[in-house]
Amino acid sequence: MKNKRDTVVPNNKGDLREFTPLAIILGILLAILFGAANAYLGLRVGLTISASIPAAVISMGIVRIVLKRDSILENNIVQTIGSAGESLAAGAIFTLPAAFLWESEWNQPGQISFVNIFLLTLIGGILGVVFMIPLRRALIVKEDGVLPYPEGTACAEVLISGEEGGAKASTVFKALGLSALYKFLSNGLKIFPEGISFDINTKVFGGTAFGMDALPALMGVGYIVGPKISAFMLSGGVLAWFVLMPLLSMVGGPEFAGLSPDEIWGSYIRYIGAGAVAAGGILSLIKSLPMIISSFKESMISLKNKEKTQSTDRLDTDISSKLSIVLIAIAVILIFLLPSVPVGIIGALMIIIFGFFFATVSSRMVGIIGSSNNPVSGMAIATLLISTLILRASGNVGHKGMLAAISIGTIICIIAAIAGDASQDLKTGFIVGSTPKLQQLGELIGVSVSALVIGGVLWLLNTTWGFGGAELPAPQATLMKLIVEGVMEGNLPWNLVIIGIFIAVMAELVGVSVLPFAIGLYLPLSTSTGIMVGGIVRLVVDKIKNKSKEEKEAATTSGTLYSAGLIAGEGLMGIILAVFALIPIGGSSLAEKINLAGSTPLTQNATIIVYALLALNLLRKIFKNFKKSRNK
Repeated sequence: MKNKRDTVVPNNKGDLREFTPLAIILGILLAILFGAANAYLGLRVGLTISASIPAAVISMGIVRIVLKRDSILENNIVQTIGSAGESLAAGAIFTLPAAFLWESEWNQPGQISFVNIFLLTLIGGILGVVFMIPLRRALIVKEDGVLPYPEGTACAEVLISGEEGGAKASTVFKALGLSALYKFLSNGLKIFPEGISFDINTKVFGGTAFGMDALPALMGVGYIVGPKISAFMLSGGVLAWFVLMPLLSMVGGPEFAGLSPDEIWGSYIRYIGAGAVAAGGILSLIKSLPMIISSFKESMISLKNKEKTQSTDRLDTDISSKLSIVLIAIAVILIFLLPSVPVGIIGALMIIIFGFFFATVSSRMVGIIGSSNNPVSGMAIATLLISTLILRASGNVGHKGMLAAISIGTIICIIAAIAGDASQDLKTGFIVGSTPKLQQLGELIGVSVSALVIGGVLWLLNTTWGFGGAELPAPQATLMKLIVEGVMEGNLPWNLVIIGIFIAVMAELVGVSVLPFAIGLYLPLSTSTGIMVGGIVRLVVDKIKNKSKEEKEAATTSGTLYSAGLIAGEGLMGIILAVFALIPIGGSSLAEKINLAGSTPLTQNATIIVYALLALNLLRKIFKNFKKSRNK
């Protein structure tokens, strides 16, 4: 693609409009929006989406079309700050909800406070940004043309084609509004159910059920990940609900008599799925080991051989090394002082060392396979296993030791997620001619704001619905909780976990993508079927024949932006409804007052019709943009 870094020119005032108050404020708002939406989505289905492209499109729609300002650099700062919120939320929801679950189980509220969450996420976010700074020249500049950076390059293409920003931003906003309305009608007013279910638990074929969560966010996820990944997830669910559960019900004897399908899933299949997901994460990490080792080695060589002089070129300036050292020192001190991380000064330094290693790995792997395929969960699992073993060996056991393990895992997970995001954003900036130093400052702003917000979001969602339930199963965090408990106390049903491990190994041997298959095995079947609807829509789009490359890209991009809007809209309305549940009115809450289910209930047939119409509308939007592209 055409590189814009040497063609960006000053505006009519003689300066480059880049790190402006407008860009900072808009970026902060998008960081909060996509951070909250991804927190909700991740707690719902265990997956998150990259916010870089949607943030860039929304920025262009507001900055270029509404405010009539023409600055690709401003838009890039907006997406840099906005995407930082999504990445920090993704790292936090993989681990921190485990602490909330323990609070409930131990009947010990206050185990993890808002201040504690803020400091843990802030430490991880700042270190993720700082650790990427010395790697920028090695990965972004010297390996330009070698590392493809698929998502960072795609985001740059969106920014460069800014003249289409108004139409593209409209796509996101329309989908966001429609999804929010759908969520309000189904979950707020409860005019129609959010899901469908059919009782197929019979004498001939017992122990199972079929259902679908008819949620806009799931459809959006299915479209973005595509039909293949959606099918892998569904196949894991089919194995669990139509093979393992009926088998357990048939041969399990009196122990299974009278158990509902949900009880069988919660007491048995969940542990098999946990073993499969853990094995899938570790297998992904093992397969990446050659890349990890070479990435770390090459990055260290590049750092050793880099020029000592500080560049004065705007396109080649970073945050000063002195400020980076100060930030790292503050992080070490905070880790040492935090009561939830009882590791001492040596342990704090070890966290820094492991954090830098995973930051280096994550930064380079994003350049090769993109941030969506970056095995952050595998890194988190490996970190939790190592840290829990070390804490147990050093005498930090029980409740204190478990919270310490989750706290360490949170910091490392966020470091890896943010370093990958920063690497991707800096690549986008390199292509469009942004100032690296200002992007790094934008990343720091994004993680700081998101660290302030994420604690409130987690508290709000946990207070309203509770983690681990039907509304917010928090699959990744529940898995991390099981791992820590299993290592610390040895109270896991290891026979079930080991079965899950070998199922994952079997999937790997036959060439199935292990992690999505394992997540499908771990999640309720209703989640995977909802995602598969979006995958089917994507399959229909991909099967359109006689398309040029440009037309295919136009159709795919249109669907991706619309799907991102569906995810953001549901996530945002989910947060709003959670607030409604806490507003007291006349002895009840606002959420209960607006609930119409008692007076105007509609059956799940209405849900099927509405969800089908939503899928058809997604297809209609894609074909509409496809025709526009063909007629140009």
